[in-house]
Amino acid sequence: MSEHPGARETSGPSEHPAPPEHPAPPEHLAPSERPGPPGPADGRTASPRATGVLLLHGLMGRASHWAGTARWLSGRYRAVALDQRGHGQSDKPPSSALTREAYVDDAEAAVEQLGLGPVLVIGHGMGALTGWQLAARRPDLVRGLVICDMRASALGAASQREWEEWFKAWPVPFATLADVRKWFGEDDPWVDRPNPARGEFYAEVMHECPDGWRPVFEPADMLASRETWVYDAHWEELTQVRCPALVVRGLDGELGRAEAQEMVRVLPRGQYAEVVDAGHLVHCDQPEAWRTAITPFLESVLSP
Repeated sequence: MSEHPGARETSGPSEHPAPPEHPAPPEHLAPSERPGPPGPADGRTASPRATGVLLLHGLMGRASHWAGTARWLSGRYRAVALDQRGHGQSDKPPSSALTREAYVDDAEAAVEQLGLGPVLVIGHGMGALTGWQLAARRPDLVRGLVICDMRASALGAASQREWEEWFKAWPVPFATLADVRKWFGEDDPWVDRPNPARGEFYAEVMHECPDGWRPVFEPADMLASRETWVYDAHWEELTQVRCPALVVRGLDGELGRAEAQEMVRVLPRGQYAEVVDAGHLVHCDQPEAWRTAITPFLESVLSP
């Protein structure tokens, strides 16, 4: 199964916090809004001086996908999630601006402008790659890193072609959000078995248009963004991550166990965790198990 998700903004945990039944919608931070500070983006519960946590969604995602995690974090930490460029409510720059350097620049600017550093970065998919590239570039800004279901190996041209064909297969526009949930949760050829969480993930990135429901992003932009990293291996960057780093994989996700364990070996201070009954969208598929998996790491890195 090949699912690919996202992020936005909110707030951190009590020692064993219960997941909220109705998480408050996160505020949105559009990194392309320059030159001033990038708009309200910190948790409402924690003190502005609380330890910062930056939540970075994956390809096609948005900040609101982190609402449950951010609400869980908000009691003790200052959690911020970005609608990254080309995603969510952020500006949609030309495809040529969707570079790896630009995504890392945006994350760096958010940490500095919001005074979050040194920050814990929690990244999913593409957001995890941005996280470890930021940690490699600016070790002074990153105190810890959670890498959620992102591969370090090159995926290659065949993978990019599969994505192109997949986007063409989307039956857009969707008549209703229920149709969105059903297609991505059940009917999509990439779905091995019914996955309501996946359906909800994609419903979150749709908006209503005159002819029906369409994604808030341009598929061509997602392909352009992916093209900037899919052909390259990223092992060397992992060796430059000096802070503690936790590699988390869904048992049925895209990151295999052997590759995940090799990533842990390559990381100077790597640790490993896995979540059963979860695919690529680990934090959406199994939110309680996700929190259980990362809690010991958070407490070891973020404790005063």
